[in-house]
Amino acid sequence: MTECCLGDTQFCFRFRQSSGRRVSLHCLLDQFEKDLPVYLKKDPAYFYGYVYFRQVRDKTLKRGYFQKSLVLISKLPYIHFFHTMLKQIAPEYFEKNEPYLEAACNDVDRWPAPMPGKTLHLPIMGVVMKVRIPTCHDKPGTTQIVQLTQQGDTHISVILPTVHEVDLFRCFCPVFLHSQMLWELVLLGEPLVVMAPSPSESSETVLALVNCISPLKYFSDFRPYFTIHDSEFKEYTTRTQAPPSVILGVTNPFFAKTLQHWPHIIRIGDLKPAGEIPKQVKVKKLKNLKTLDSKPGVYTSYKPYLNRDEEIMKQLQKGVQQKRPSEAQSVILRRYFLELTQSFIIPLERYVASLMPLQKSISPWKSPPQLRQFLPEEFMKTLEKTGPQLTSRIKGDWIGLYRHFLKSPNFDGWFKTRRKEMTQKLEALHLEALCEEDLLHWTQKHTEVETVDLLLKLKNKLLQADREHLPVKPDTMEKLRTHIDAIILALPEDLQGILLKTGMT
Repeated sequence: MTECCLGDTQFCFRFRQSSGRRVSLHCLLDQFEKDLPVYLKKDPAYFYGYVYFRQVRDKTLKRGYFQKSLVLISKLPYIHFFHTMLKQIAPEYFEKNEPYLEAACNDVDRWPAPMPGKTLHLPIMGVVMKVRIPTCHDKPGTTQIVQLTQQGDTHISVILPTVHEVDLFRCFCPVFLHSQMLWELVLLGEPLVVMAPSPSESSETVLALVNCISPLKYFSDFRPYFTIHDSEFKEYTTRTQAPPSVILGVTNPFFAKTLQHWPHIIRIGDLKPAGEIPKQVKVKKLKNLKTLDSKPGVYTSYKPYLNRDEEIMKQLQKGVQQKRPSEAQSVILRRYFLELTQSFIIPLERYVASLMPLQKSISPWKSPPQLRQFLPEEFMKTLEKTGPQLTSRIKGDWIGLYRHFLKSPNFDGWFKTRRKEMTQKLEALHLEALCEEDLLHWTQKHTEVETVDLLLKLKNKLLQADREHLPVKPDTMEKLRTHIDAIILALPEDLQGILLKTGMT
């Protein structure tokens, strides 16, 4: 890092976990996963690195600079939260070294579990950070602001309106006229490179791109700050195969040549402070990206499927002219992306819901019925009457966009998640149907072998419901345990003894 990073800089990177390694933290975090929105769930294969970097000129040192970093590694994608935390402790750590860091770690050790939906008070070196982690039940697009409590705190409070969001408009500002095209590229999982002048601008822009299709999760790999030292460097820069479905953020001029063959490249200049607006970049042909000093721009030959929403662009341009705060512009842009994503995903949600078997087809004495198969052409036919035109004013080739999306990693990841949720719902309904039956009466008409077989199945159902967090009614599990106990007590004593020894109760 050179002149671009003089002073204090914050950025984020992401890296793969070594294969075959297990992390004990998983078990602790797993119990909170089920209540998180899908885009905030941890990815078991990746870690995040949150960096606070200081570089100061110092002629007494051989390199001419004093350089020091504090890096926080986490499975959690809580970008804003961890950057705020590092801003609290890193400057002091650079002055006071290890003892200060040890004291900060002692504070973190006393933090409560990261429970979604609760207001958390997190003390760190004399400051209390107040945060709320979103839940999957929150209405998309709303921010549950943490309210100040009148407790007469002696500590200074830092209230975070979000744990994960970046300043969307500041990141999209140089390219906001093309934000709808970039939304399409991210939605479709197209290979995308962000070439930026510094790690902070690179990482913020990549995170903003990934965030723009929320509440959909971006299922491909993304690297907010990618360097030649990353272990995937060869894999991602090879010319022997097509570029992978990845978003890379880079700063090294070397990449201008190495990634020249990638189909979509965003070159951005310095991000301006809030209130200052950089010149809007143009869409340029890839053949123009030849030199290291190529001008800022979006280099692609991609033709968007949808017509640009001129109304929202005028609204944002008006905000620029009137010097509307970046936070207010971000609210407009985030709502626009949310409405665009929801208009796109609602027809898919509606069709997938129709693949669910009717509840009356669930029999307690048969295996749960299977979901119907997703048939692309059948789905396409539903768009004529119940397509995105019901909720979006944007015209264009929606059908073409859906056809492309159905071949993308984002559709694959989204559908696997929905299929798993629906299969679990079927399992839960089957379990509830089973609990409503008079199972003790059933055993009186069947042999001991059949009764023991039923008990084993019930026990497996109990374990599955617990392990997979099946969405069962609160009293269902208790009813199931009562059934198991009653059936065991009705069996001969010797058999009861065997079942008790094998941990049946």
